[in-house]
Amino acid sequence: MKKLAVCFTDHGEKVIDRINTESIRKGIKPAEGCRLESGRLEEWTVNSFMPGNALIFVGAAGIAVRAVSCVAKDKLSDCPVVVIDDNARFVIPILAGHAQGANKLAMILADLLGAIPVITTSTDVNDAFSADSFAAEKRLNISNREGIKKVSVKALEEKKITLSIKDFPPSQGADVIVADDTDREYSLLLTPKRYTVGLGMKKNRDKEAVERFFTGTLRENHIDVSEVYVLCTIDQKEDEEALTYLRDKYRIPVLSFDAALLKKAEGEFSASRFVAETVGVDNVCERAAVLGAGGGSKLIQKKKAEDGMTMAIVERGGLWAGSM
Repeated sequence: MKKLAVCFTDHGEKVIDRINTESIRKGIKPAEGCRLESGRLEEWTVNSFMPGNALIFVGAAGIAVRAVSCVAKDKLSDCPVVVIDDNARFVIPILAGHAQGANKLAMILADLLGAIPVITTSTDVNDAFSADSFAAEKRLNISNREGIKKVSVKALEEKKITLSIKDFPPSQGADVIVADDTDREYSLLLTPKRYTVGLGMKKNRDKEAVERFFTGTLRENHIDVSEVYVLCTIDQKEDEEALTYLRDKYRIPVLSFDAALLKKAEGEFSASRFVAETVGVDNVCERAAVLGAGGGSKLIQKKKAEDGMTMAIVERGGLWAGSM
């Protein structure tokens, strides 16, 4: 995620500088920091509160709460928001602690600053199982969000939480079931992300055009973007702005392969002499998607080409070996 930090005082600027100095020293991407007058904070928050961003407020918690109150809507999709006091003594996640990783970010920032992380989510402070954290870590979709509370309450009551993966145990229900679908009783159903997407594009392709191509092709195949497990491409394209834009906005990892490895992908693929002469392999999107999906996968959208962009979609095989 992209870390965006805002402060309001000289002390706050020093805190952001410390974060970035320590981040660079430890090989962590630094935050983009700025200092604002209070009158500009609402505009900054509205413009910054979008998928792929994490907001860090250096100042009073009340300022951050008021700033995000007009944009916060959903615990499963809100941006992670963290507050740090001007003296860098405490780091407090205040929004999207589990599903979007604010708690984890707070722990990282506290370590960088030598500060105290103040975690307030009940499952964390009671060292109990957190269903939404589990889903986020394993990259599983939450099919029935109301089940999160049911499982959390049971965990906080120190009752046993049962977890079933696909068909085990075959004849019983469970608190949490990881499966595509099930007739068994459950509190929470988590489903695996079924698809990998292979993308190829000309250099410096417009990111909005790539996004339209990406989302439009998914719609044509009746696939929601939440079902995409990974974006796959050739290593020569992994830093393309359009690809990193999709990665950050939709929180989908990017997996890249060199030409030699792409050539080893098994299957029948569309071939292009031009592509082979340009990047060293005759097809990028189909081969990359198949490699990213693993064994037993099925190519359901062959190479689609449009205005210097190509895309293929593969349905993953071996879901249950790779989901947990």
